[in-house]
Formats: sequence, C-alpha cells, structure tokens
Amino acid sequence: MSETNKIVVPPRPPRGGGPFGGMNLPAEKSMDFTVSAKRLMGKLHPERLWLTLVFGLAVISVTFSVLGPRLLGEGTNLIFAGVLSQGLPSGESQADAIAGLRASGDNAQADLLSGMTLTPGLGIDFAMLSTVLFWALALYVLSSVFSWMQAYVLNGIVQRTVFRLRAEIEAKINQLPLKYFDSRQRGELLSRVTNDVDNISQSLQQTLSQIVTSLLTVIGVIVMMFLLSPLLALIALVTVPLTLVITALIAKRSQKLFVAQWTHTGELNGQIEETFTGHALVKVFGRQREVEARFAQKNDELYEASFGAQFISGLIMPAMTFIGNLVYVAIAVVGGLQVATGAMQLGDVQAFIQYSRQFTQPLAQLGSMANLLQSGVASAERVFDLLDAEEQSEDVDPAETPTQTHGRLVFEGVSFGYSADKPLIDNLSLVAEPGQTVAIVGPTGAGKTTLVNLMMRFYEIDAGRILLDGVDVSRMTRLDLRSRMGMVLQDTWLFGGTIRENIAYGRPDASEADILAAAKATYVDRFVHSLPEGYDTVLDDDGGNVSAGEMQLLTIARAFLAKPSVLILDEATSSVDTRTEVLVQKAMSALRAERTSFVIAHRLSTIRDADLILVMDSGRIVEQGSHEQLLAEGGAYHALYAAQFAAPVADEV
Repeated sequence: MSETNKIVVPPRPPRGGGPFGGMNLPAEKSMDFTVSAKRLMGKLHPERLWLTLVFGLAVISVTFSVLGPRLLGEGTNLIFAGVLSQGLPSGESQADAIAGLRASGDNAQADLLSGMTLTPGLGIDFAMLSTVLFWALALYVLSSVFSWMQAYVLNGIVQRTVFRLRAEIEAKINQLPLKYFDSRQRGELLSRVTNDVDNISQSLQQTLSQIVTSLLTVIGVIVMMFLLSPLLALIALVTVPLTLVITALIAKRSQKLFVAQWTHTGELNGQIEETFTGHALVKVFGRQREVEARFAQKNDELYEASFGAQFISGLIMPAMTFIGNLVYVAIAVVGGLQVATGAMQLGDVQAFIQYSRQFTQPLAQLGSMANLLQSGVASAERVFDLLDAEEQSEDVDPAETPTQTHGRLVFEGVSFGYSADKPLIDNLSLVAEPGQTVAIVGPTGAGKTTLVNLMMRFYEIDAGRILLDGVDVSRMTRLDLRSRMGMVLQDTWLFGGTIRENIAYGRPDASEADILAAAKATYVDRFVHSLPEGYDTVLDDDGGNVSAGEMQLLTIARAFLAKPSVLILDEATSSVDTRTEVLVQKAMSALRAERTSFVIAHRLSTIRDADLILVMDSGRIVEQGSHEQLLAEGGAYHALYAAQFAAPVADEV
C-alpha cells in the first residue's frame, strides 16, 4: 500500500467498556474564541442577502425608536411652556415678560423662560400636543412592526444555517473511519450532534438580532444626544470604555468555564447512555451504588462548571446596570442645572434622560449577550472539532470493479496493527475459493474480527493486499466492495420499524416475495406469525420486544436477502437455541452455495462441516485444514476442541 493510503490507527479500546469504564477521556481543549466565533459567523455567509435585509429592517426600526423620545420631549416642552405661560400677563411678548421678571429681580425664572418658546397667557396648546403624541405613537408602532419583520426574517436565516450545519455533520459522520467511533463514547458524540447544535441555534437566534439592534441603537442614540447637548453626551460616553473593559475581563474568565460545561455535558450523556444500555448488567451485579456515585461525581463536575460559567458571565449585566445608574444621576444633575440656566429646555433633558437609558441598556444587553455568545461558541468549538476530524481516505479514481462475481478472496502478505508499535497481524496469506466455507477460530484477541474488518475496509491494512475476484479491494470503492459482502454480527442491530422493513434493509428494492422467502429460509417466518401484527410488528430501536435469538434470526434474514458474493458470520448464531441453530445451519448451506463464507465461531460444533478451518493466534494462522485433519494433527485446534468437549465429559464422570 502506498504511503498516502497508509493509516496508522490508535489501539482499539475494549468494546462496550461496561458501565464504569471509558470516562477517563482527556478534557476538550478550548480553541481560540475569536477564530471559532469568526468561523461560526462564516456559516451565515450563504444568507448574506437576507442578512442585508435584516440590517435594513433593523435600521428602520431603530430609527423610529430613537426619534420617539425626541417627540415626547417636544410634548413635555409644550406642557411645561403652557403651564408657565398661564402665570404671565396675556397680550405681551415673551421678551417683554422676561424683561419684566428681571426688572422685578426674579432672574431665576427669567433665565428659565429664556430657554423656552411660549406665548404669555396662552396656556397648553392641546392641538399641537395631540399631533406630537400621535406621531410619537405612530413611530413606536412602526418600530415594533419592522422589529417583528426583522425577527421573522432572522429566524429563517438561523434555522436554514443550522439545517446546513446538521447536514454537514451528517455527511461528515458518514466519512469518518471506524477508528473515530471506536475511540469515543456514543453518548458524548450524540451530545455534540444534538445538544451542542441546539445550543448554537439558540445562541444565534438570541444574539444576532440583539447585537445588531443594540449596536444600531447605540449609534443612533449617540447622534441624538450630541444634537441635544454635547456636554451631556460626553458624560454618557464615559461608560463606553468602562463597559468594554469590564465585559472583556469577565468574558475571558467565563469562556473556559463554558467549554468545560459542554465538555462535562457530553461526558455525562455518554455515561448515562452507557449505563442505560447496560442497565440489566448493572442490576445483576449489584453495581447501582457505584453507578450512582460515578453519576454524582460527573454531575457535580457539570454543576461546578455550569454554575461558574453562568455566575461569572452573569456579573456583566449588574455591572452595566450600576454604571448606567451612575450616568443617569450625573445627567439628571447636570441637566437640571442646564434647565435652570436656560441652556436647555425641560423636555430636552427628559428626552436626554430617556436616551441615556436607551444608551446604557443596549450596552448592558451586549454584555449579557456575551453570556449566550460564549456558550454558543463553546458548543461550536466542539462541533468544529468533529467536522475537522480526519476522514477516511478517498476512494481511488478511477476505481476498479471485478468483471465477474464469484467471491474469491485472497490475502497476500497482509500486515496490520491498531498502533504502529504493536502489530496485530503480520504477513498473513490465505485463499478462500468460491463456494468454500472458511471458519476462523482461536482465542480472544487472536485477530479474528480484525481480519473481517480488513475485508470490509473498516480499517486500512499497513502492508500487503487483499484481492476480491482478482481486484485489489483498495482499488475498489467502499460502496462497491461492501455491496458484495453480507455481514451478520454477534451484536445485533435493529432499528425502530416493522419486521418487514428491518429485513428489507439488506436490499431496499426487494419484493414482498423475496422478503418472505428470506424469512422462511432463516426460520423468521415461524415466530413472526405468533406476533399480533405479523410482519407489520413495529420493533423498538433496540429490538426490545423480541428475544435475543429472534433478533439474530432477523439479522441473518437480512443478510440472506442481500445475496452477497461473500458472507461473513461473526458468532451469528450465538443467541439462538440448539435446535434453531441446526435449522439455520442447513439454511446457510443453501445460501453459501457458490459464495465464499467466513465464519467466526467459538462453538466448534458449528463449524465441523467447514471446508477450511483457520486457527489464529496472535494475528497469525498457526493451523489450517478440515475438522478431521486438524483433530488428527493434535495441535492448537485439538486443544481448543478438547477444552470445549472433553472437560464437560470429565466433569460428568
């Protein structure tokens, strides 16, 4: 095999791991926040036109919202001027009234009136006040309408983005090699695909709209504040650098905790999934307390990380509120002095106070959004780690395909190891002719299942080559290779669906007659008729409503239906009773005609009729021959056979 196709894989962990193992995985290393945030925002690039529309709607909504306080300030000026005008002599001008107040020594009221526009003796102009209030109401209504439109469009943007992200994850999972799944917990991986993606969706949904609206509001409010009073505007702007510094300090500390929170969430889900799968064994061995203790420990770790992340990031909002209150007091005091000296009108100060609230509130919201944004980016880091995982090597182009389908399988000097320093299979060679049944036996860890994984290209070999009908399997596409092979494992897999659908999974285009024929050949038909719905019986996703033996029969029927040129049986009858096993063996004899069959078995009684028996030990074939030949040789096979059958006889004697 060329160096480009050579893959060195880590040692394969024990399968299953039990409800107490596999939790000592290394903690996730946090990626750079800025890089991850930019990459997450890059997922929105296909929606750039819609984002432009969202920005335009936000500008209109914020513009109307920002103009509202200015109109309300004008209303306040009309009311205040009208009240003061009632105490002045009717018929004289405002200048004459001010001059009269100064002549009488009332300079304070004169200064107050000098900053206003009024008609002495007129009172409140209710017609003008009604017009001002109408337009203020109209502005706020229009602002709400455009804000709703913005939220509606943004929701579509976020959901389409998350839809594409899920599709990208699904495509990535289909491209990952088996070693990736062997080295990770199912629950932790599922947490990335579900919990983390949902958290990204929620974070984008809540932060994008708020960030855009808050930034535009800050800009619009600053413009209006400078138009009303540059002095008060400068006082308000003191909060900006202070806000940025506080937010940056808090966010830096909380980001690591958010990464830890979602890492512990994945690990806890992995432990729960593992314990749930092995629930019966936990009960049988009385390990509930140990499981509960491990759960409590992992739950405490998640609690500490979550509490720390939420607490520290939650400090942003109170800090921003405190700064905003200080600015509010300063503006009220300075603004009051401005009104008293006639430099500003009361309505302008009122509008400015509203603007100060509008100014500090978005800053506080931006600070609180950092909480959600950090959580979303932490989840994005975990998803990107999955998307960046090393994929299986690409299929060769152009690919080769066998011209004839016989099922002749040849191993030529095959070497393989899960790690480079620990070879498992070394220079293995064998030939399996069409129609032959090749049984593989040996002690646990001898490499029997590994041999099957290499046939299916679940793992790539380190040296040598494997030929199927004269073609190197590394030159074939994986889809073509696996379509020519059928596999029945000891660990059965059924999905949530009817019995008919589970059997047809082996060949989706199979007719009803083909499905029934496969079911009868594998004796599935015998127990299906005892079920209330027959072939329409819906199975649980774990096959919980049929027995373990029946589950295996269903998987065997699935392989029968596929009619592969190479049939692989990995302890495929370990869960069926002895009588059914005999019947299935007879059915398999018909299926194996003109097909190559590999049978991995621990019960040697099931392989007596095999054409060729390979005895493996430490990745090597130490003996090969027929059942009678190997017994006559008195070697490793004879020792295995004696261990299974001679010992029980001796015990009985």
